[in-house]
Amino acid sequence: MKKIFLSSLAVLFSLAAMCQTTLTLDVQSCREMALAHNEDLMRAGNDARKAELDKQIALRGYFPKVDGTAMGTYMTDMPIMEGMELQMRGTYLAGINVVQPLYAGGKIIAGNKLARIGKECADENLRKTRMQVIADADNAYWTYISVGRKVRMLESYKTQMDTVCRQVEVALSAGMGVENDLLRIRTKQSEIHYQLQKARNGLDLCRLALCNVLGQPLDTGIMPTDTILSVSAPAQMDENISARPELALLQKQVEASEQQIKMARADVLPQIGLAGGYLYYGNIKLNGSSYDNGGNAVPFSQSLDDGIWQVMVSLNIPLFHWGEGLKKVKKARLDLESARLDLQKNQRLLSIEARQAVQNVTDGYRMIETAQLGCTQADENLRVMQNRYRNALCTLTDLLNAQSQWQQAQSNLIEAQTQYKLYETEYLRATGRLE
Repeated sequence: MKKIFLSSLAVLFSLAAMCQTTLTLDVQSCREMALAHNEDLMRAGNDARKAELDKQIALRGYFPKVDGTAMGTYMTDMPIMEGMELQMRGTYLAGINVVQPLYAGGKIIAGNKLARIGKECADENLRKTRMQVIADADNAYWTYISVGRKVRMLESYKTQMDTVCRQVEVALSAGMGVENDLLRIRTKQSEIHYQLQKARNGLDLCRLALCNVLGQPLDTGIMPTDTILSVSAPAQMDENISARPELALLQKQVEASEQQIKMARADVLPQIGLAGGYLYYGNIKLNGSSYDNGGNAVPFSQSLDDGIWQVMVSLNIPLFHWGEGLKKVKKARLDLESARLDLQKNQRLLSIEARQAVQNVTDGYRMIETAQLGCTQADENLRVMQNRYRNALCTLTDLLNAQSQWQQAQSNLIEAQTQYKLYETEYLRATGRLE
């Protein structure tokens, strides 16, 4: 029974492994998948489309507005004078009105400019979100590769230690070794096993983070193609931040504040409008009686069905509102001053960020060169110590120290190369070129 249970469990695990999807990714496909599935980017796209609709709505403020009116009523007969009554049983009215603003104090023009600025801000925010998504994808992708390389490096380190352990066991069985050496090696093996298990757990967490960035199920396997980090010397870099969407958003905020002043000023200026329309009424009857020359009452009935044309010009002049409009203008001017101060302050911060990004790329490449030199020296030192240990020309301590130095040098190189890749992405983001 136990064998049947174990067999069934093995089959279930096999089926689960077969159902797991594995993605083969390079950095470009990783970016594209992240852009296609990111909710923040989709929301920014919706905001851009809403801003376009706001722009189209504001444009309609220039055009005349046409409205239709229809009304029906039923009323009891109303006497209007002696012998006469007005009959409105089923009276109806129908008409059409056209209203055209002629002058609104500049509010319509300012509103259209605000809508255009809003659309431009939404586009810049969309670009900003795209760059952030790409930066997050690069971060998750290169971190996953980095931890994977550390796992493989620790596996190689474990293989080296297993080889030394076998050599000591052979020497100890031949009576040429020391028991303490074997204990030291096994302690080192336990330490490497712990580091390896920790690295593998970290690799799985990095995979989960990458799946989240890509919008994929969390059980999806990831097979990166960039298993070897190729790094080239940085090209000529500059600190120009004119393409930063954050800078453009700050500049648009200043422009919007200028238009808000015009909107506030429009409230204290006259407004002129033109309205015209046509109203048709029907089924109104006037019943009564009149007297002929002989003094006899003669009943009569008259139907009233007709239409009326109308044209109106309206002029609205704000006269006295206790200074409310002027205070709104002053408030809008203070908002403009605050927007300019924000632009001035954050422009400096963005410039500092760009300069730091350039410096990081330069320093990162130097760190790679240093780490590569350290790896070359550690490789040679380990090779020499392994040969000397096999020929009993050095102690076990010397060999273990050489192996530890090799591990540290490899780890430094992996970290330096990964960090350089992240610095490259950050430089492009800090200068507004990460597309």
